Amino acid sequence: MTKVYVTATCPDCSEVKKRLSGNSDFEIIDICEHVRNLKEFIRLRDSSPAFDSVRAGGSIGIPCFVEDDGQISFDAAKFLAEDDGQISFDAAKFLAEDDGQSSFDAAKFLAEEIPTGASCSLDGKGC
Repeated sequence: MTKVYVTATCPDCSEVKKRLSGNSDFEIIDICEHVRNLKEFIRLRDSSPAFDSVRAGGSIGIPCFVEDDGQISFDAAKFLAEDDGQISFDAAKFLAEDDGQSSFDAAKFLAEEIPTGASCSLDGKGC
């Protein structure tokens, strides 16, 4: 089972979490849900050379995928790809109501104010 470290406030993580939820091949670990999860992630981040470039760039390193063999990846596309290797994202599928119809109102979405403030990068530029 692949461990996936995420946080609810990271936009990239939210998409990964949504796409992988319910898939028994993945264990989603929200590092902000409990201090135990945060400590586990920090231990991994501070001890693994895979995070060297992430830390150097001022990023946190989420979403982070840790495979059964200990291999660490930050490539969400690798884990979200379909059998043919292509990423297939059907927005309507994820925005649909119980009746299968999309209730997404693009005009309303585009009119909403984009939130500003903290991000999940140490420099404030993003994940």
